[in-house]
Amino acid sequence: MKVGEAIAEIMKREGVEILCGYPVNHLIEHAAAKDIRPVMVRQERIGLHMADAISRVTAGRKIGAFCMQHGPGAENAYGGVAQCYGESVPVLVVPMGYPRRLAHVDPNYNSTVQMRGITKSAEPITSAAEVPNIMRRAFTRLRNGRGGPVLVEVPSDMWTEELPGPLDYEPVLTARSAPDPADVKRAAALLAGAKRPVIYAGTGVHWARAWPQLRRLAELLAAPVTTSLGGKSSFPETHPLSLGSGGLAVAKPVRHFLDNADVVFGIGCSFTETNFGVKMPNGARFIHATLDPMHLNKDVRVEIGLLGDAGLTLDALLAELAGTVRSSRDPSKVAAEIQAHHEPWLAEWMPKLSSDDAPLNPYRVLWDLQHTVDRDNTIITHDAGSPRDQLSPFWKSTTPLSYLGWGKTTQLGYGLGLAMGAKLAAPDKLCINVWGDAAIGFTGMDFETAVRERIPILSILLNNFSMAIELKVMPISTEKYRSTDISGDYAAMARAFGGYGERVTRPEEVVPAIRRGVEKTREGVPALLEFITSKETAVSRL
Repeated sequence: MKVGEAIAEIMKREGVEILCGYPVNHLIEHAAAKDIRPVMVRQERIGLHMADAISRVTAGRKIGAFCMQHGPGAENAYGGVAQCYGESVPVLVVPMGYPRRLAHVDPNYNSTVQMRGITKSAEPITSAAEVPNIMRRAFTRLRNGRGGPVLVEVPSDMWTEELPGPLDYEPVLTARSAPDPADVKRAAALLAGAKRPVIYAGTGVHWARAWPQLRRLAELLAAPVTTSLGGKSSFPETHPLSLGSGGLAVAKPVRHFLDNADVVFGIGCSFTETNFGVKMPNGARFIHATLDPMHLNKDVRVEIGLLGDAGLTLDALLAELAGTVRSSRDPSKVAAEIQAHHEPWLAEWMPKLSSDDAPLNPYRVLWDLQHTVDRDNTIITHDAGSPRDQLSPFWKSTTPLSYLGWGKTTQLGYGLGLAMGAKLAAPDKLCINVWGDAAIGFTGMDFETAVRERIPILSILLNNFSMAIELKVMPISTEKYRSTDISGDYAAMARAFGGYGERVTRPEEVVPAIRRGVEKTREGVPALLEFITSKETAVSRL
């Protein structure tokens, strides 16, 4: 068996069903021969974003995979790999490399060297005999510990080398770890005795599929729950104990309860300090449950650390609490306090959410979207900037993994690939990306990929012909040179690519247009709805 065939066979045995990529990389043909579907993109970053979503939507049960050519292809892919690393998403990245004799010759781009800082591991194949060992290490790292991309570089002169014997490879194991029982006991006592505990849930709850345990803990303690953007949808936001998600933009109950908390329990989170995450309060006592010891005491001073899988950690806490908290506490007082802050906050924003103005208010578009689609059967994601901040505080996620949130590196154009990858992983779901006219300039050509590869997503574009979020920081360049102005007829672009495109300008047209777009996706046609909006810059920052 040759190296290329062996890699494809190993991927097949590991359950990889889709390979996103851009030629020339010989793995594409070898994968297709093994009935792994190749999905060809228009630029490398989108392919990585799609692979990212495949891993996320399946909570790592299916590993997303991406390959690209050596040199420029690998260089173009760097940002997408970095995004996977920042969001802790396991993705197999297989770049082609220069021939071994040129792999370290300047200025040739060596992916193993250059991407080592943004991957869990980066290893080249330099011996055919080592293919099973290298791939075993790669998949073991993908399926264990904190998530992140793993890179295996294949030099261009390695593909046709023969393995010395039959392929000896079995799918890798998945091992989970649990926290020290002594730490669990201390954490349970602190939570049981807290007067105003708050639970902060991160992406690790999704990877562990620990949604039932999270809900049981919240209901047992009558503790309100907020999430990071990555953890959004790990707790139903229609639940009386839900505060909504954190981020740059937040609902008022999030800030109120965090600022008045005596104990904050972070589960499956990193507590990373970022402009796009919720700021933790001063004065609270922190319990931090994380898979990665590198995150303990990183940005928040922690009193108790629980190292391990989020599901096992919550199981252990619930078992320990059973001895002291014998029945679920009455949540009515906490729920009433949440509503006392949520209702006036929502009333304050309702003029924007229900605005009849034209150009359209983007908040009105997203409010109507939420109340038109079936949220239980929808996966939605946002793009960076205004779409993220206008969507996240108001969209109430109802089921796990129905919201693909992100925000540490905030690459423009990320949402399109996430929606396409989500649709590949969950074809029965309505998969939506929300973006602005700046983001579509980065990755909009890959709407053609959705058409060509038969990936019927619903793309919601908020077009105000401006980099509106930058208006406040670029007043002189805008006035003198119109530096924040951008333009385009993106509905026409969607039609030119063979998809469905519709431009919407009036408030009474919003809901009917959304229904038409949803129907087109049911017919197998990708739809792009372009809403002409105002230069709305107000954000729910508290």
